[in-house]
Amino acid sequence: MSKKSKLWKVVGTVAMTGVLCTTFMSEYSYASLTNGSKFLGNIIAGSVPSSYGTYWNQVTPENSTKWGAVEGNRNSMNWGQADMAYNYAQSKGYPFKFHTLVWGSQEPTWVKNLSAAEQKAEVTQWIQLAGQKYGKSAFVDVVNEPLHAKPSYRNAIGGDGATGWDWIIWSFQQARQQFPNSKLLINEYGVIGDPALADQYVNIINILKSRGLIDGIGIQCHHFNMNTVSTSTMTTVLNKLGATGLPIYVSELDMSGDDATQLARYKEKFPVLWNHPSVKGVTLWGYIQNQTWEPNTHLLNSNGTERPALKWLKQFFGQSVTTEGQSIMLEKDSMQPTEETVQQ
Repeated sequence: MSKKSKLWKVVGTVAMTGVLCTTFMSEYSYASLTNGSKFLGNIIAGSVPSSYGTYWNQVTPENSTKWGAVEGNRNSMNWGQADMAYNYAQSKGYPFKFHTLVWGSQEPTWVKNLSAAEQKAEVTQWIQLAGQKYGKSAFVDVVNEPLHAKPSYRNAIGGDGATGWDWIIWSFQQARQQFPNSKLLINEYGVIGDPALADQYVNIINILKSRGLIDGIGIQCHHFNMNTVSTSTMTTVLNKLGATGLPIYVSELDMSGDDATQLARYKEKFPVLWNHPSVKGVTLWGYIQNQTWEPNTHLLNSNGTERPALKWLKQFFGQSVTTEGQSIMLEKDSMQPTEETVQQ
């Protein structure tokens, strides 16, 4: 074989290898957008979306672990959807958050008509049963929205008491007993855009912290705050919460708008949350069109195409390489592109 023939054989082999490699890599997708020390999670409702693991690596049930959803009829427990979400998270090794034990909204309608003694017995049993089934939960939202949605039965479990929040202390004490291996969180909305509300929240948090009952702070970041909040206010609030010394978990993030508006909001505000040293994880509240709780908060269209904000999130986490108009997803920790590949 001539030198020229050998040269063409080498070139052809390299070219074919490149084609095969490109095809191989384009078939890969990330197990999630990030696999670092911070998680990027989402919610699971009635079923696990086929694309879930492509983007997210933490699970929060949207509704199925709320008391009203589980025990809509007294002493008749429906754990089906909760089991589905929990088992999926366990099978994938994703942190699971039980959401939530004590909350004034979506509590069983029948509980408010009981005597105080019966209310206390019922909520005690609810927490015990939840701990028995989901004791391997990485996180538990023990009390949800204490500043906005106090439970009807709060006087049965301590009321305001000496601290002003004794019912919360009782709830965390019960949760600590039933979820000894989980991180116990409190969760609230409106805080990210309101430093004064953040101060009230910190007061509750410090009461719990002084008793060794709380392991982290949940902060909802829904579109009705996030769309308009300034980054300086966000930073002020995150610093106030971080000053407690507890980790922060962004628990319910979404931002709305048309493609351009939503993209601009994510580019401006997501890094403020993600890069804050006290924030240890971010959970979005839905991502598929027509399956989110509010319109235009989705990131993935119903036809499977990604909205610009989702494409930007992939770029933010450094997980896509665009070459000749084709977006190639590379499997984490394995086939990383060389500098030459990126420049082609």
